[in-house]
Amino acid sequence: MKFSTGLLGLALASAAAAAPAPADSVTIQINGSSINVDIEENTPAPTDLPTYAASGVNVQSIMGKLAIFQPKAFIVSMFEPEQDVWLQPLNLTNNISIPGLSPLFPDVHCNLDFSICQVTTGEAEVNAASTISALVLSPLFDLTQTYFLIAGIAGISPHQGTLGQVSYAKYAVQVALEYEIDAREMPANWTTGYYSYGTTQPGQYPVNIYGTEVFELNENLRNRAIEVAKNVTLNDTETSQKFRALYGYAPANQPPTVKACDSATSDVYFFGDDLAESFGNLTLLLTNGSSNYCMTAQEDNASLEAFTRAAKFGFVDFARIVLMRTASDFDRPPPSLSANEVGFFNNADQGGFGPAVQNILLAGQPFIEDIIKNWDSVYKTNKKYAATNYIGDIFGTLGGTPDFGPDGAKNKGIAAPASIP
Repeated sequence: MKFSTGLLGLALASAAAAAPAPADSVTIQINGSSINVDIEENTPAPTDLPTYAASGVNVQSIMGKLAIFQPKAFIVSMFEPEQDVWLQPLNLTNNISIPGLSPLFPDVHCNLDFSICQVTTGEAEVNAASTISALVLSPLFDLTQTYFLIAGIAGISPHQGTLGQVSYAKYAVQVALEYEIDAREMPANWTTGYYSYGTTQPGQYPVNIYGTEVFELNENLRNRAIEVAKNVTLNDTETSQKFRALYGYAPANQPPTVKACDSATSDVYFFGDDLAESFGNLTLLLTNGSSNYCMTAQEDNASLEAFTRAAKFGFVDFARIVLMRTASDFDRPPPSLSANEVGFFNNADQGGFGPAVQNILLAGQPFIEDIIKNWDSVYKTNKKYAATNYIGDIFGTLGGTPDFGPDGAKNKGIAAPASIP
């Protein structure tokens, strides 16, 4: 059957060999070689899978017929060190090229039976959203039952964790969607130069909502990921130990652990007491006080927005996403140093980068192995760790009423948020 037009034809065009493939097969690139894969003669070739989903056609059945790869677990990395830590331990030696991935990271890496795969988005929000969109829309993959582990390094609040800390999030909050006045020009009674869209001063709930401000993930699945990782021995260094001792208080001066706390997304690498406190306050405001800000990241909300749009049409299951970050640096200085002395761009050696990268694998691999080991009995149906909390964005795109934002406040029987308590 020929797939020369439509979504499938476009996706396979870049992988086709010079000689035409037989009519009942498609040609893809695996490890740089062109391989013909047989396709059922009666397989439908819809030109617009979202349209099929909207009209009631079972997307899972379509993807199952079109797709060549049906991974059980998919790891999402953001840049090379986060990627490389997985490749050898999980034997991710099969490289699959699909259109739309980052020019720096054009391949999906999979193990021998393609049950575990990994993709690298490229850093920052635009790269993350573009790569995840290309992945979830690729007809080469049936991701309808796949579990996704977003796993990368991040900054951390010393009031919530320490260098090497492993944190699993329920909420991801996009803190950079704000107005900004240079701190040197802001009103004298303001504590920060950031304030929400449509408002007139810091601490007010935004009037203009974009929809990517907050995402809530499956709490039960997150708790399972924490459970299987909590007893691992995390990596640490002497440099990290010396630097964290400068804080003089827990948990900053304690060894790293595995815990539940939430992620803040910003393309700006912010640092210092004032900015960290401001963005931490915003995460509380946007979640009606439900979130526990600890980690700073660049890509999380962008990736989750792409997953949300795909989940709306059945391409992925949003309840099967876990967000894990490991701490490579603190988001504010110890009492003995100023932000300028210890700032990220001033090359202060906190010693956290190496342990953070290693702890991605140490804490994340048990969850991946748990999925594979217990696939038939537990994870295939996801009944045991099904979401009992709201999942999705602030718009309620995937159904239900968010327990954050104005609608969430109303659902809780409290006043809609107007400012930080």
